[in-house]
Amino acid sequence: MYQLKPGNMRNFRPRLALTLGDPAGIGPEVILKALADAEVSQYCDVVVVGSRELLTQTYHKLNLTENVVPLANPAELSVVDLPTFAEIRIGMGNGASGAASFAYMECAIAKTLAGEFDGIVTGPIAKSAWKAAGHNYPGQTELLAQKSGVDRFGMLFVARSPFTGWTLRALLATTHIPLRQVSDTLTPQLMTKKLDLLVECLAQDFGIENGRIAIAGLNPHSGELGQLGTEEIDWLIPWIESERRQRPNMQLEGPIPPDTMWVKPGLAWYGNGRVDNPADAYLALYHDQGLIPVKLMAFDRAVNTSIGLPFVRTSPDHGTAFDIAGKGLADSTSMKEAIALAAELVNRRLAV
Repeated sequence: MYQLKPGNMRNFRPRLALTLGDPAGIGPEVILKALADAEVSQYCDVVVVGSRELLTQTYHKLNLTENVVPLANPAELSVVDLPTFAEIRIGMGNGASGAASFAYMECAIAKTLAGEFDGIVTGPIAKSAWKAAGHNYPGQTELLAQKSGVDRFGMLFVARSPFTGWTLRALLATTHIPLRQVSDTLTPQLMTKKLDLLVECLAQDFGIENGRIAIAGLNPHSGELGQLGTEEIDWLIPWIESERRQRPNMQLEGPIPPDTMWVKPGLAWYGNGRVDNPADAYLALYHDQGLIPVKLMAFDRAVNTSIGLPFVRTSPDHGTAFDIAGKGLADSTSMKEAIALAAELVNRRLAV
């Protein structure tokens, strides 16, 4: 787990808003499990934004299952208590659960922008439930950006290996769009915007000024000299060469064939082979190109970090898991990591 060193902190504790996520999913469960761990709140104050009644219902339901583990008592938690929607059914995302999770997000964003919180940790939501509730956003990241008034933002996935301590950082150039739209959406201008965000994030949030960034190709074998696609020759390679000239202190590698780019990160993660200088960050061109390897390595501990916002936002890198909601089976590791990373990033930013 990410750990903060008291000697490097000011005399304050980051105050984090923790949204319940979709109340029909595993969000309430992983929150109660995570907050039962005293280490999670050792260096931060966590306030749940959601429904105390739903937390209490989840608490009692989980205590009746065969998979009983320590749970935080909702009566002892700090909660921004919002109305409960009667139509919510555990394990069944619908318009009511979507409306509830959207309301939690709006409240957390408004209070953070007003200065009541230093950052937001979000529980998992179902985009289909948001749509059923009349909220047509690709995801929480886009809502956060709109409410914050920013048009430069990105989804960075961060995970620290439990085997080696190495930190994986992967940014997506495009996110929640159909695969057939990826090639038309990717442009040198978009890539520059994402690279700018990544370079700024490495410096601001991780103290890496002159980093090494690996950039994926789009096509198999990075196009193989135009035989398997021409995007690399047409614009991606010239763009990388131009960025190298403009960023002489950065090490930009690529385009790396997508099927081999993740070999070094895998070795660095598991520690089962020699790795010479793995990159500080990896820039994937589309959703599954980045998230299949990230989830393969770090499904239970990866953290989705929104970069480009005026505040810190993290989220566990898993979904609502409606199929296991209320059964006591959900793993809270990623939620713990999301809270700890948010506290770490808030302290790093405020210490500058």
